[in-house]
Amino acid sequence: MPEAASAHATRARIGDSEFDRDTALTRRETGVYDIDLSAGWTIINAVNGGYLLAVLGRALADALPHPDPFTVTAHYLTASQPGPAVVRTEVVRTGRTLSTGQASLFQYDDGGREVERIRVLASYGDLDGLPDDVRTAAEPPAIPPLDQCFGAADSPDGAPVPGSSAITDRLMLKLDPHTLGWALGAPSGKGEMRAWFGLADGRDADPLSLLLAVDALPPTAFEIGLSGWVPTVELTVHVRARPAPGPLRVSITTRNLAGGFLEEDAEVWDSTDRLVAQSRQLARAPLTGPGSAQPVVAADADQPHP
Repeated sequence: MPEAASAHATRARIGDSEFDRDTALTRRETGVYDIDLSAGWTIINAVNGGYLLAVLGRALADALPHPDPFTVTAHYLTASQPGPAVVRTEVVRTGRTLSTGQASLFQYDDGGREVERIRVLASYGDLDGLPDDVRTAAEPPAIPPLDQCFGAADSPDGAPVPGSSAITDRLMLKLDPHTLGWALGAPSGKGEMRAWFGLADGRDADPLSLLLAVDALPPTAFEIGLSGWVPTVELTVHVRARPAPGPLRVSITTRNLAGGFLEEDAEVWDSTDRLVAQSRQLARAPLTGPGSAQPVVAADADQPHP
């Protein structure tokens, strides 16, 4: 796992980093964009949902008159694979302070038929134009210092933490040891996951990368004691402020697993102790079928959770 962003001799800048290059789209015509989804943001062989959300978020930032995502709701319909994709956007409404649009990402199946992978409805505004007053009962999560947390390559035998995939090389992700029992074969039974988060090349966070941050940690189901895919069904993100430079702290909790589904509530805090993003997602729980050690995954499931 790459070291913390502050350890980089040369830090990537917003607009000139791997994340920016891999979410960049080519405008084919008004409202239609082409992109080659990078294999670097995959978990096993499926593209991470937060990366996809950032791709569609960038398309909507171009299509709408306001620059910043305020609220984004995504429904994941089919699993996205690395390779060519088309994003189509539609402006739903524009106003003085908010504009609303929708976007869908499509790929082609083996028969050459177009398949919709993800559909998003979002409202955009200008974060820099918001008032400065903050009145909140929320508190930043208590996470040990970064050097006391653990990344994918910090296991005692040097082997990657279970569940590691290509996306881990793109991230600076250091997990709170109090939520790492699942990786040691001793999950706590609590639906909690906490970590320091950044991009591996040292690029500071911005509103688009917050869409990635809320879906980049291992699933809380691991710490509950379950293993296997946790495919996202729906994900809603609220961006509350432009993050200050420095690593982020991400806290995710699950309070209810029932009927084969669980929710994950995420908070993202910046280096000034400001809550900059919140999210809730509904995901399928990795249930195990009778007589089988393999998790049962719905045929229409989207990508696996990290």
